[in-house]
Amino acid sequence: MNEAELKMSAVREYLLALQARIVGALEAADGNDFLLDSWTREPGGRLEGDGQTRLVEGGALFERGGCNFSHVKGRVLPPSATQHRPELAGAPFEAMGVSLVLHPHNPFVPTVHMNVRMFAAFPADQAPVVWFGGGMDLTPYYGFETDAQHFHQTCEQALQPFGPELYPRFKTWCDEYFFLKHRHEPRGIGGVFFDDFAELGFDGSFAMMQAVGDAFLPAYLPIVERRQKLAYGEAERDFQAYRRGRYVEFNLVFDRGTLFGLQSGGRTESILMSMPPIVKWRYSWAPEPGTAEARLYSDFLRPRDWAHETPGPAWA
Repeated sequence: MNEAELKMSAVREYLLALQARIVGALEAADGNDFLLDSWTREPGGRLEGDGQTRLVEGGALFERGGCNFSHVKGRVLPPSATQHRPELAGAPFEAMGVSLVLHPHNPFVPTVHMNVRMFAAFPADQAPVVWFGGGMDLTPYYGFETDAQHFHQTCEQALQPFGPELYPRFKTWCDEYFFLKHRHEPRGIGGVFFDDFAELGFDGSFAMMQAVGDAFLPAYLPIVERRQKLAYGEAERDFQAYRRGRYVEFNLVFDRGTLFGLQSGGRTESILMSMPPIVKWRYSWAPEPGTAEARLYSDFLRPRDWAHETPGPAWA
C-alpha cells in the first residue's frame, strides 16, 4: 500500500470498529438485535464500494433507529460535496463514514443524530485533497436542562485536547446548520457540527474526528437511562409525532448528507433510514401557553450556552 492507501485503510478500520461498538451498546440498551444488511456496489457504475446498514424497527426502546457504515468511490463529486470547494468540481472521490439516527418510543427520550466522515478528492495532476466532517446533535420533544448540559459538556470535553476554540466554533456552526429557515426555528438543542475540516493536518484532523465519534455513547446513553422509564400518554406521543415533522423537513430540504447520498446514487433505503416511522403535521398550530410543550419552544429551541450553565436539579 502507498501512503494514501494506508491512511484510507486506517480511517476505514476505525469507522467499522466505531459502528460495531455503538451498535453493541444500543442493542444492550434496547434488548433487541439490530438487523444487518451488508451491501456491495460493483465497479462500473456511478459508485463502487461497500457498507453495512444496521437497523432496528419496533424495538423495546427505539421505535426506529440505525447506524450505517459506507465506503464508496465515484467518478465525479456531486454538487453537495463541492458547495464550498468549487475548484474540486468534477474530480473523482472517495468517501466513508458512520451515520446514525435514533428515534425512541418514549417522548421523554430525545431523538439523536451523529455522523463522522472522511472525503478524499483526486483532482487531475494534483495531490489528493482530504477533509473530515461530522458532529452530533440532540432533538428533544420535552426539554430537560440537565440533559442538554450533559450532552454539550461531553462534546466540549471531547474537543478540548484539540484547542479550546473548537467547541464554541462547532457549537455555533451546529446551531446555524440545524436551523429550519422556513420555520425560523432550530431543529433541536444542537451539539457540534464541522465540515471541510483539515486544518490540523491528516493525523490531527483524523484524531479529532475520532474524539467526536468516541464521545457519542457517553453523551447519549446517560440521557436514555434517565428518561426511558418516565411514564407518558397519548398526548405526549401526539406532540412527539408533530415535532418529528420538523426532523423530516430538515432532512429532506437542507441536510447535506441526505443530498450527497441521493445525488451520488447511494442506497435510498439506507439514506432514508433517518426518517421517523410516525409523523404528523398540523396547519398553523402552537402549544397552549404554560405547558411543557410550550416550554420546549420558549426555553430550549433557542441558542443557549448549555455547556457552561449552572446545572439544575438531577430531575430537571
